[in-house]
Amino acid sequence: MKSMFKVSLLAATVMLAVGCQKEEEPKAEVAPAAEQVQAETGKAVHFKTDDDKAAYAIGVSFANYLSTSIEKPSEIGIDLNKDLVLKGIEDVFKGSAELNEEETRLALEGLDQRVQQKMQEQYAAKAEEAKKAGEEFRAEFEAQEGVMKTDTGLLYQVLTEGEGEKPSAEDVVQVHYKGTLIDGTQFDSSYDRGEPATFPLNRVIAGWTEGVQLMGEGSKFKFVIPSELAYGEQDTPTIPANSTLVFEVELLKIEKPVE
Repeated sequence: MKSMFKVSLLAATVMLAVGCQKEEEPKAEVAPAAEQVQAETGKAVHFKTDDDKAAYAIGVSFANYLSTSIEKPSEIGIDLNKDLVLKGIEDVFKGSAELNEEETRLALEGLDQRVQQKMQEQYAAKAEEAKKAGEEFRAEFEAQEGVMKTDTGLLYQVLTEGEGEKPSAEDVVQVHYKGTLIDGTQFDSSYDRGEPATFPLNRVIAGWTEGVQLMGEGSKFKFVIPSELAYGEQDTPTIPANSTLVFEVELLKIEKPVE
């Protein structure tokens, strides 16, 4: 995992540098032509030049970045005191930092390690939760009328029985399908794309390779695929680790591979 805190600290430093420079400037009457904006404090900030505006923009940009860097760890139970972050930056500019370079490096490395550990713990907990939920869902589905189970644990239900030929694993198939998580969240659909999908049957997840071979052309099946026949412990933005997947699949056409 890449460190986001060292960059954030640098960002904050630049932000504060701009702020310190502003505070050190003597107050003066601003010419009527100077541009101004309303600061969060309610006092007007005056821009005499484009450089002034650019300096202020740097401060805003880095402040936003710093806020994100502080808030993100709080989501996993690591609370960073914003006042202490700013105090550390201020002390550096005053030449009176409480930590030397080595102590700073070790503290940031320790923070990165704690963040990584927390994220791994959360990942493991969510994966275990998904595994348990999938087992319960499959047990309920298996008890439904007409549901069949293969030796590998693949569950399927015939929605429409086609009269056509069944494919082999080496065949190219054309299908329409919809895929959801067990809570009904859809993560993929050829229907939504407006065209069927075509692919070699032996180049998809194992649950598909096995299941579609049970279908004759013109069939529509519902598959409930355990995670070990799907994406296993792989975690993606749309499919969490250890997810049991639900598919409705129509086998439209079989294309024999070129010999």
